[in-house]
Amino acid sequence: MLGRRHFRIKVLQGLYAYFQGGEPRMEIAEKHLLTSIDKLTELYFIQLSFFLEVMDFYIRWTEEAKNKFYPTYEELNPVAKFINNQVVAQLRENEDLISSCKKYKISWTEEQDNVRKVYQRIREAKEHRDYLYSGENSYKEDQEFVARMLKKYILRSPELQYFCEERSIHWVDDFEVASTFVLKTIRLLTPEFSSMAPLPSLLIKDPEFDVKEEHQFIVELFRRTIIHSEEFEEQIKGRLKNWEIDRIALTDIILLKMALVEFLYFPTIPVKVTLNEYIELSKHFSTAKSKLFINGILDKMVSDLIEEDRIHKTGRGLIN
Repeated sequence: MLGRRHFRIKVLQGLYAYFQGGEPRMEIAEKHLLTSIDKLTELYFIQLSFFLEVMDFYIRWTEEAKNKFYPTYEELNPVAKFINNQVVAQLRENEDLISSCKKYKISWTEEQDNVRKVYQRIREAKEHRDYLYSGENSYKEDQEFVARMLKKYILRSPELQYFCEERSIHWVDDFEVASTFVLKTIRLLTPEFSSMAPLPSLLIKDPEFDVKEEHQFIVELFRRTIIHSEEFEEQIKGRLKNWEIDRIALTDIILLKMALVEFLYFPTIPVKVTLNEYIELSKHFSTAKSKLFINGILDKMVSDLIEEDRIHKTGRGLIN
């Protein structure tokens, strides 16, 4: 699920901290980078776990409502459609999710008041009532409803966001990324999904890639950007017109250096892919004018490197 763009973002963040002087030793900075990726996995499981906790609260409230002194007809005869939701059942019984929650020591015991607040929003939502009385009963409907509830009421709940921010300051930036993975997980589930099957790995997006290859991509991109930093800086200076390199945003310099690493040391990544990725990243992580600046510099560098016969691509890297 975690694609290379997200790895590039994490490497960019790690390099920014490194070049800012946060950690002078490359091996320690690299360890922090890999830890941040593992923390993203933890955040993913926290978000899924919170949804199931809200569902458990839903079930408990439904049972307790029957025992009120003056229960309503609806409370005595609840529609159990959401309780019996097939996707929720798959998640609740999934061994991978259960073991991961234990591994990361995820507990909602002290958060029941916040769980109740989110539950009430869902219970009072028009989408909830429409779902209960739709007259349909299919896996697809269950799946779409869970995705809507997650997107609108769970992943946007201030209670969950605050809980995560308190647990790790680094999750402020990662919350939305993990939310994307949670929604992708729901959409990838099928009626045949077994409780013993692992949830889609955060480290796999393309079946042609494996976890070891992605780990190597992260580490090499990080290390080579640092190792060749001074060399690349000189190359960048040579393409600047009427600009001093110390006037350029650090983020832009790092993005250019990372792109150079991919051009020169990752033969299976097409040049066009690298160009598109770093121009796209500049839109989100740098200044308003960075897109044009980075695009112009990278175009010049690619032309020069090809002319110097320094870019050698193989396999997938030959795709235009």
